[in-house]
Formats: sequence, C-alpha cells, structure tokens
Amino acid sequence: MVFSSHIFLFYFLPVVLFLYYLLPSQGKYIYIRNSFLTIVSYIFYGWTEPWFVILMWVSTFLDYAAGKIVSNRNVSQGYRNFGLILSCVGNLGMLGFFKYYMFFMGGLNSLIDLFGGGPGTFYIMNVTLPIGISFYTFQTMSYTIDVWRGKAPAVKNFSTFSCFVALFPQLIAGPIVRYIDVADQLERRNHTFDKFASGLAIFTTGLAKKILLANPAGLVADAAFAADVPTPLTAWWGILGYHFQIYFDFCGYSDMAVGLGRMFGFEFIKNFNAPYRSVSITDFWRRWHISLSTWIFDYIYIPLGGNRKGTGRTYVNLMICFFLSGLWHGAKLTFIFWGLYQAFFLITERFMGKSSIYGKLPRVPQIIITNIIVLFGWVLFRAPDLGQTIGYWKAMIGMVTPSTGSLLLQAEVFSPKHVVGMLLCAIAVWQPVQAHEWIKNLTNAKYATLTAVFIVAIAMMFAQSFNPFLYFQF
Repeated sequence: MVFSSHIFLFYFLPVVLFLYYLLPSQGKYIYIRNSFLTIVSYIFYGWTEPWFVILMWVSTFLDYAAGKIVSNRNVSQGYRNFGLILSCVGNLGMLGFFKYYMFFMGGLNSLIDLFGGGPGTFYIMNVTLPIGISFYTFQTMSYTIDVWRGKAPAVKNFSTFSCFVALFPQLIAGPIVRYIDVADQLERRNHTFDKFASGLAIFTTGLAKKILLANPAGLVADAAFAADVPTPLTAWWGILGYHFQIYFDFCGYSDMAVGLGRMFGFEFIKNFNAPYRSVSITDFWRRWHISLSTWIFDYIYIPLGGNRKGTGRTYVNLMICFFLSGLWHGAKLTFIFWGLYQAFFLITERFMGKSSIYGKLPRVPQIIITNIIVLFGWVLFRAPDLGQTIGYWKAMIGMVTPSTGSLLLQAEVFSPKHVVGMLLCAIAVWQPVQAHEWIKNLTNAKYATLTAVFIVAIAMMFAQSFNPFLYFQF
C-alpha cells in the first residue's frame, strides 16, 4: 500500500484514525493504541505481499531478544557482546541475502565464465526484495547497538518494540527512526488539535510534492534516459528532471511520514533540509537523507575512528562509509560508483579544510556548481548500468552524435506542459521557505491554500498511472 493511492487516502487512513482516537489514551492505555498501530501496520505492510510480514517478525524477535541480552548488566561482557553480534549478523545477513544474493551469484558466475568455467555454473534463485527492508533492519539494529552502548533504555515489553519496528508512517521508505528518539513517545505522547492539524498540513505538502512535482518531472527523466543518443540539451533537461523527481519523491514521502506521525502523536526527524541550496558536497550531505547520513556517521564512521586517527585514516573511513552507502541503495555497480563519486568530493573538500575548491566564489555560483556535481552523480543513480552512464555523460558534454529521432524527443520533452512543470519544480526547490517552516503558523489563508492543493493533487492522482515512490526499491 502506498500513501499516494485512493485505497490509503480514502479507506485505510480514515478508518485507522477513527478507530485510533476511539481507543483510550491515558496512562497504561497507551499500550492499547500501540498494539492497534502494530496490527494496522502489519496490514499496511503486507497488503500486496503478506509473507513480507513474517520477515519483519523475524527482525523484531531477533532484536528484542538481542536487546534483552545486551541490557543485562548481571552477565559477562562477553555474553553481552554475543547479543550485539547476534543482532548485527542476523540483520545484515538477512539484508545481504535478500538484497545482494542475485548480484553476488551473478558476479561469481561471470568471474567463473571469464576463467573458462562455462556460463551459468551456479543456479541463481530469483529472490524478491522485501519493500523497506533496508530501513527497518537499520532501525532495529540501531536499537540493539544503542542499548549495548548504554545510550538507550531497553524496551519494557515486546508489544512496544513491535510498534516501534512496524509503525507504518515511516516503515517502507523512512526516515530511519531510532528507538532512542521515540522511546518516550511510545510510552506517552500528546494528541492535540494543533499537532494533528500541522501533521495533516505537512502530509498534504508531501502528497503535493509527489503527485504535482515528482511524477511530472519523472516523465521528462524517463523519456531522456530511454533515448539511444539524446541531444546535449535533452540530456541536461532529462537529468534535471531526475534531479527534481528524486528530491520531491523522497522528500515528499518523508514529509508524509512526518505528517502521519504527528497525526498519531509522534514526532519524527526532518529528513531533508533544502539540499539543493547547498554550497558544497559536504553541505549537501548534511541536508540530504539526514537520517541515513547520521546513521552512517554514528554507527560506521565513528566506530571506524572518524577523524581521530590521522588524515589518511579519515579519508579511508569516508571512502568506506560512502562505498557502503552506495551499496545500501542497491546491488548494482552504478550505486557503488555513485557512493565512491560522493566520497571523492567529500575527501577533496576535507583536504581543502571542509571547503570546496570553489568555496571563495559568491554563494549563488557555489550553489550552481554543487548542483552540477550532484547532477552528474545522479546519472550513476538513474542509469541501469555503467555503460549507459558513460553514454549519458557523453551526451551531456556533446561527445556523441544525436540520432534523428533525438530531435523529435527534444520537441516532446520541451513541450509547454513539461516546461511549466519543470519551472514549478525549480521555484519550489530554490525558494527560501521550506514546508516545515511554512506550516508552523497555520492561518485561514493557509488552510484554504492547503485544501486547494489537496484537491488538485487528488485530481491529478486519479489522472496519473500508478507511480510508486522511488525509495521503495531500497
């Protein structure tokens, strides 16, 4: 089930909200609401593939048990370490099998074939990737690590932990919510009209980002990347479309998750902070997918030594972190090289004293250059393989001769409809007021604007074909 569907908007969400607010909320009764949220979250997650829920149960049981072990101060440190290892190996093993098995076996077969062993030496099972597994395994694993470190309290009961893992607003595509950030909210949380209204407002802005901005921009990107040899103008226009699509798609989902959380009394982390207004790649990674960036910083970069073991080690640590970040996004060489591409610029800026080589320019040129660097990186993220990535880069810089059909494609992607849509995306990206700031003081005029935006978004939703969120694949 997806947020931008009529089933969710007109059936699932209204019924769940109605029943949720019928349940008692004071004191110990909050656990009744938590249990209710857990059940409906399982329904939400297993809507199309019910067996996915079983996998989530495995992760839930694993980390609940591991948390009990690492929180027990009456046993040896070795036994507590065993609990930590159990969590990490279990979660990463599960993630590795479902996400990387086919990639690894395909590579192994190719390697054997290269050395004369014959193609298809090993049979490769077709493994379905469970939606959202990268998110909830990171969440549950961070719980065990934080308890082991003594930074988070052990959960009091299994039902509370189940609610934390399954909570449907942020379940499928983040933000990555850590137990330490919502532990108190699972025990007690406020339900006020103002909080509900702000949640509904931020949910509406997220829905509009997805339906009105991301999906139309995606049509431009899809057309450009489907071309054999696009013109340079079309190639730049197409990757700019993807630039807008991936931001509004993922930021829109995160906003909807934050909004839904508030409607149920929770407060989740803000996952984006105007990343396309960044003045460097270092600045970009402080603003883009903040929950993943901070997760990698806290659980990988710092344990590796961070910047405490010398300059060379710092560079190696950054390379490892962004290699793993690329791998986290998917079992493709393009994702791995995208992570290394980001690491190259981060290391360069660290060498320059956390400043870009263009850091002395005025702010606007810095933003433009940063966006160009990000655009070239998005080609790696969007292209299906390295060969098409290189071909697209060549098209962008005019190193290939466009085909005759490319001129027809150029006319299509620069139609008035697409030009207006892209201009709206540009205005929304680079205007100074973010949605989270705009909804802080809701007035009658803002309520009227949000109502109109919601109506237009719903009308467009019914006119568009099914278009799931991009980060569902991760």
